[in-house]
Amino acid sequence: MNKQTYILLVNLIIIALLFFNFSANAQQFIPIWPAGKIPNTKGLKQIDSIANERVYRVATPGMYAFFPSNQDNKGAAVVICPGGGYERLAYVISGTQLAKWFNSIGISAFVLNYRLPNDLNLKERDKAPLQDAQRAIKYIRQNASKWGIKPDKIGIQGSSAGGHLASMAGTFTTDYSVINDSLDKVSYRPDFMILVSPVIDMGKYAHKGSAKNLLGEKPSLAKIAQYSTQLKVTESTVPCFIADAFNDKSVDPHNSLLFYQALLENKIPSSLHVFPQGGHAIALRNNPGSTEMWTALCESWMVEMGFIPAMLTNKN
Repeated sequence: MNKQTYILLVNLIIIALLFFNFSANAQQFIPIWPAGKIPNTKGLKQIDSIANERVYRVATPGMYAFFPSNQDNKGAAVVICPGGGYERLAYVISGTQLAKWFNSIGISAFVLNYRLPNDLNLKERDKAPLQDAQRAIKYIRQNASKWGIKPDKIGIQGSSAGGHLASMAGTFTTDYSVINDSLDKVSYRPDFMILVSPVIDMGKYAHKGSAKNLLGEKPSLAKIAQYSTQLKVTESTVPCFIADAFNDKSVDPHNSLLFYQALLENKIPSSLHVFPQGGHAIALRNNPGSTEMWTALCESWMVEMGFIPAMLTNKN
């Protein structure tokens, strides 16, 4: 083999490896509504608006699918609702990064690209995010066997305003995602919730930006109560893991406390961790002090609650 042939062969191998790596890491985007059947829209023609790792307008609601290897798959799934004050979706720091962590512990993850309530194309601003979350859960449950997922091990996770959406999905008992298709009969409720620095209350402790974007400038007291999810908890609410920081200056930690108190009073087995530090920036890694423990605690909680096994049996 001459030198030129050798160099050409090496370059072809490098290109092939790069292509394989890109293909392995490229994520499948799954539209959750049939074409022309997205509910609660005025029919305006729109395109997605994305800048600086943030989504500002969602024209096609859907989810990015992240799957663990078949060998590591523990049969559970999580819908991830990125935060962003219901004004934008911080889909990297509170989306794809978390999805990769869930994959690392054997859980399939779906980053939800949900419609934002300030979208001019919506008929009812407050309903759209929940419609998309409910539809995503149905979609995963319908395809559970194909993806190696147990239909009773599908949870929802959310950070900040995404935590509010996740708490709505876990507490609301009305199906807003009905469109007269095969998914109408599939359960829209998650089996567990994981909330990080969540917005919960729409009243006294509300995050003003989230409340304004979801409910408008001057919502009625009835509307405020309807979307304060601590008031929606019942004895049938699903279990919940909550991670928060005492020094969060953006979303008052009373939000987490109110939700946990409601879970406690309704005898829902749940876990609340309020760390001294972390502010409103609890992320996957590089958290201050003991806040760095939240992912390990979350994984242990999922094992303890029976949503994932402690370890997989060696099939060889």
